[in-house]
Amino acid sequence: MDPLILDRYHDAILPEAMRRYGIAPGAIRLLDSFESLIYEFERGGHGFILRIGHSLRRSEALIQGEVDWINHLARGGVSVARAVPSLSGELVEAIDDGLGGQFLVTAFVKAKGQQPWLAGWTPARYEAYGRLLGKMHALAVGYQPVPAWRRPEWNDVSLNFIEQYLPAAEVRAREAHETLMEHFRSLPTDPAGYGLVHQDAHQNNFFIDEDGTLTLFDFDDCAYSWYINDIAVVLFYISMDAADLGYPDSAAFTRDFMTHFLRGYRQEYSLSPAWLKEIPAFLKLRELELYAVVHRDFQIEGSRHWDLERFRQVPGFDVTNDGHQWIAAFMQDRKPRIDHGLPFIDFDFESLS
Repeated sequence: MDPLILDRYHDAILPEAMRRYGIAPGAIRLLDSFESLIYEFERGGHGFILRIGHSLRRSEALIQGEVDWINHLARGGVSVARAVPSLSGELVEAIDDGLGGQFLVTAFVKAKGQQPWLAGWTPARYEAYGRLLGKMHALAVGYQPVPAWRRPEWNDVSLNFIEQYLPAAEVRAREAHETLMEHFRSLPTDPAGYGLVHQDAHQNNFFIDEDGTLTLFDFDDCAYSWYINDIAVVLFYISMDAADLGYPDSAAFTRDFMTHFLRGYRQEYSLSPAWLKEIPAFLKLRELELYAVVHRDFQIEGSRHWDLERFRQVPGFDVTNDGHQWIAAFMQDRKPRIDHGLPFIDFDFESLS
């Protein structure tokens, strides 16, 4: 989480948020999170999630746009954790931080089930994953939000993590990013391939229940982009688990996963196969973005090699935290791979057509 936001979070914020949502003392607990403060709470015998973000990161209007989009998807039959109102009927509650900003509080139905790596992956669940995104993209076509609530475009300055967080010394990474941006600016933005997308639909952002239903949540990063970008982000994160899932390398996993995922996706939405060739570019974009965010969160210096032992020396790094160990694994040899222009996954994506 951005240290500037954490510095503004004081003891009165959570009690006020609890009051506005009717949460009893002792009925709430903090969960692991990345960009916002996330809590789980119970009310009336049901489970909910409370998210506390800040206007330094997202305006109230942008969050209104997020929850409107989520509830639009829920009404359309997509399995998402819908937003629920506060006691006063608001989907977004603003709490002044005393320094000219606001903490912005939202609540959602808690998704049923468990994390996918605990539920276990099967080909049928890969297909269900694809159907989920396909149905979401189908509902994106024709969606018209309140103009003031419109979410950012893919190239909005707020989404340029490389410019914001990556040290100037990372010359090759910055050059690679600019090359990608030039390419993306040349892509068509017609409604068949471009619209409002989740943009972060990885395994930490959905649960799988006993029936195999996937319920998606955390739409905090939703923005207007290409549907193939949404698909690439899915592949980016799940491919990092290729070895744990029994595959010799990410390319072998990609062939198997994408075959099932796209079979499910195509049951809900017909995206032109011509978009498949763009997956490597969007994988590289996410690689660079995550590389920049790690620099922000851990204030690290440039290095050719990152391993768990090196990360022990980074302020704020907790070696017992599974998420931090995942970051250390991602950063291992990441700089030389980026500097040499190596693909995130070496695979012929057009063969999936």
